[in-house]
Amino acid sequence: MSLLPPLYAAATGLLEPFAPGLLKRRAAQGKEDPARMGERLGHASRPRPAGPLVWLHGVSVGESLSLLPLVEALRAARPDLALLVTSGTVTSAELLAKRLPDGAIHQFAPVDAPGAVRRFLDHWRPGLGIQVESELWPNLIRGARARGVKLVLASARMTEASARGWARVPGAARGLLSCFDLILPQDAATAARLETLGGRMGPALNLKRVGDPLPCDEAELGRLRAAIADRLVILAASTHPGEEPIIARAATGLDALLVVAVRHPDRGPMVAAELAGLGLKVARRAAGEPLAPETDAYVADTLGEMGLFFRLADMAVMGGSFVGGIGGHNPLEPARLGVPLVTGPDHFNAAELYDEMFAEVAAIEAADEAALARHLKGLATYPGIRRQVGEAALDYAERQGAALQTALALLEPLVPA
Repeated sequence: MSLLPPLYAAATGLLEPFAPGLLKRRAAQGKEDPARMGERLGHASRPRPAGPLVWLHGVSVGESLSLLPLVEALRAARPDLALLVTSGTVTSAELLAKRLPDGAIHQFAPVDAPGAVRRFLDHWRPGLGIQVESELWPNLIRGARARGVKLVLASARMTEASARGWARVPGAARGLLSCFDLILPQDAATAARLETLGGRMGPALNLKRVGDPLPCDEAELGRLRAAIADRLVILAASTHPGEEPIIARAATGLDALLVVAVRHPDRGPMVAAELAGLGLKVARRAAGEPLAPETDAYVADTLGEMGLFFRLADMAVMGGSFVGGIGGHNPLEPARLGVPLVTGPDHFNAAELYDEMFAEVAAIEAADEAALARHLKGLATYPGIRRQVGEAALDYAERQGAALQTALALLEPLVPA
């Protein structure tokens, strides 16, 4: 038996008294909700509903939003279940507040310290815990398992670097993975890495492949469409620092409105200034600046409106893929709405998805700024090609739902009665 689990528990127990101070500093930086820091220490802010409870956890925006199809499916199959969704970031909490169905409860996940974990589990008493992607917090997982909670690692993702790290402590890795009753890997590479570490694999499930199109405010969609009139719209979706000038320059000369939906809305003023420095007439959505006929670039620096901007777009350029280290963002969000999309070369977070979509010409890869300019010009000039790529994307997206039904059949015997 590995000595690491008890050592880890002891070390985190010694450090736990410092957690409130650390959380206060993070709150001062905008990284925690000051009104809900008690949840991070395991103090629930909501009563536990009566009856069986399923707990679902995703750490950040992408992971937690990927849970929504599963939440909806569980609610449809078992209306009697109480559903608790936890996440770890302020942004994910804001988006889940808008997107979770009525009756589902959101809480911030507890820090992985013995006392916080104990208080969390004492209060919520889940019968089933479903964690997504790469959340392997030893105290939380072992604490839940010790109480008889059934555990599932769904849409599991493990990078080569993470696998090398866990391989240095094989006993701890094997012991932690053995706590899960079911592991559903995102892809073949993750399955191989987890199997090497001692996990037992179920069938593949990538939750980011399933789900409905992002929602939007239909009245606002109509208002913006009227303001845009017959102009072509190029959406720069979920952009990161350094990408906005690349995409803006690539779109030069296309007589199109560039909508820049920044990944982090607090960058809105900076991005607007940067685009204005390129000679563009810029309006910022968060500042209430109107979208006028002379507007060249509209900075969409708000939360929870990507469904609106994808519906406005004639084509989308996926952010996080033209700068190193981000790994791109989910191509199925525009694909579910039939929007033709272009990605940069750095899209390792969804490499398998993109490879499949490239093979069906359901997405286009641009190696650099010059290639992006060529692809945007081609899509802008030839509406028939634009339509074909969008239709291929939509067809691909609609075929991805079968894996969720397979997963639900495997989850059924683990759901508390």
